[in-house]
Amino acid sequence: MKGLVIKSTGSWYNLKTEDNTFLKARIKGKIRLKDLKVTNPVAVGDTIEYELESGGDETYGVITDVHKRHNYMIRKSNKLSKQGQIIASNIDMVLLIVTISQPKTSLGFIDRFLVMAGAFHIPVVLVFNKYDLYTDEEIAYYHFLKNLYETIGYRCVACSSHMDSLKPQHVLLDIIKDKTVLLSGHSGVGKSTILNQLIPEAFQKTDIISVMHSRGKHTTTFAELFFVNDNTAIIDTPGVRDFGIIDIEKPEIGHYFPEIREYMKKCKFHNCIHLNEPECAVIKAVEEKQISASRYYNYLSILENNDVFN
Repeated sequence: MKGLVIKSTGSWYNLKTEDNTFLKARIKGKIRLKDLKVTNPVAVGDTIEYELESGGDETYGVITDVHKRHNYMIRKSNKLSKQGQIIASNIDMVLLIVTISQPKTSLGFIDRFLVMAGAFHIPVVLVFNKYDLYTDEEIAYYHFLKNLYETIGYRCVACSSHMDSLKPQHVLLDIIKDKTVLLSGHSGVGKSTILNQLIPEAFQKTDIISVMHSRGKHTTTFAELFFVNDNTAIIDTPGVRDFGIIDIEKPEIGHYFPEIREYMKKCKFHNCIHLNEPECAVIKAVEEKQISASRYYNYLSILENNDVFN
């Protein structure tokens, strides 16, 4: 029997079955995924095969196999690990929720996330949330970032749960229509509030920002898929503070920076990694301000496998 994984709590999973019922399930033995070293072999968004088993008065599912994924988002499970953690699978789009302040989302985090999404050909929309809280200086910075990222091909939108014209249901519903969308970002950027406004039935807990650390308190504990309607779904995920790159070789990294990819064709050497090679068109473009210095810095940071974010 076939089902869709709609929630993962570590050892147990919630499934939506083919007859639109819901079932609790666990993994049978060890499921090994070919050529993929991960801490979680089953993820939200997976289509799986299961069998029914009974224990006491309860009937539950036993997951026996995972169907081939057309894509997935993965991050390093921790900074020292060579294993990955699959955030979610079979995604049509990512809404990366970022904030200029309260808390501030680092550009290093944004660029790492865009690289991993690009590696799996997943479109990303940058959603600048809490716009109503921005100072004049922060609004100017938002427009600077919007121009920076839209120039290289990423859609950017402003969002606020307290401004009618910028409420998530007005700004985002058309963007996510008929798609399975991953909702991600730092803790405290307002993912749960956005989800609640897009799907009131979700009733995700929301919390205040920790003033002491200027970081959000974790209010989403496990990844979970919610249906907006029969054709649109949102996968909510726990907040993440960092995003370690995994399974991308150094020569490939530049290909996931659209502006670097454009200039690298003009480099003297075909295997140039744009570090200190002679006649490097990318370095020249940075010097001539054709490529953003912040983006190039973050490229170098990824190249050097530096997962510390400022």
